[in-house]
Amino acid sequence: MKKQFIVIGLGRFGSSLTKTLVEAGHEVLAVDKDISLVQEMAEIATHAIQADSTDESVLKELGAGNFSHGIVAIGENLQASILTTLLLKEMQIPKVTVKARNIMHGKVLTKIGADQIVYPERDMGIRLGRQLSSDNLIDYIELSPHYHLVEMKAPKAMNGLTLQQLDIRAKYGCNVMAIRSDEEINISPRAEDTIQTGDTLLLIGSSEEINELERKYE
Repeated sequence: MKKQFIVIGLGRFGSSLTKTLVEAGHEVLAVDKDISLVQEMAEIATHAIQADSTDESVLKELGAGNFSHGIVAIGENLQASILTTLLLKEMQIPKVTVKARNIMHGKVLTKIGADQIVYPERDMGIRLGRQLSSDNLIDYIELSPHYHLVEMKAPKAMNGLTLQQLDIRAKYGCNVMAIRSDEEINISPRAEDTIQTGDTLLLIGSSEEINELERKYE
């Protein structure tokens, strides 16, 4: 279903988000004070406009309140980020997602009503750190502070064994959600399905459970 987004702040995060949303078939109004950033998005976004998002009259003129989702991707200017978020919430946009620079910034955004807080730099640092620290880990996504979705290369020690023989859930608490072999994906694999070297396992579990599983197969 096509959605309508207003993305405010067209730095690296905001511009890549805009491109992704447009490529997914959604309508995006891209906004920034910097005309050069607006011009870069002019050929990509549905509409790209130079404007000051901290000015309530400007946001109303843009029809910001008519969008189903507002995204505040302002980078360095914390005051502008907070004020823009507050104005979007006052316009009763159904969902407002905001990029936060740090935990304190995120706490302030939560208090003024932001629906979703994202920490791009922190989250990318965590994902990269996890990938670099393990020979088997391909990707690592935080679902909550305690649970993670992980892509893991099946180590040689798993080769030829079934999920029942490995008994990953009982031993480590993780759940194998899918197995990818070459271009084929086995969703909700059965106990008798066999793991081969080179397969990719999609796992869900707590950080402690995943760490224990990784240590076992280092």
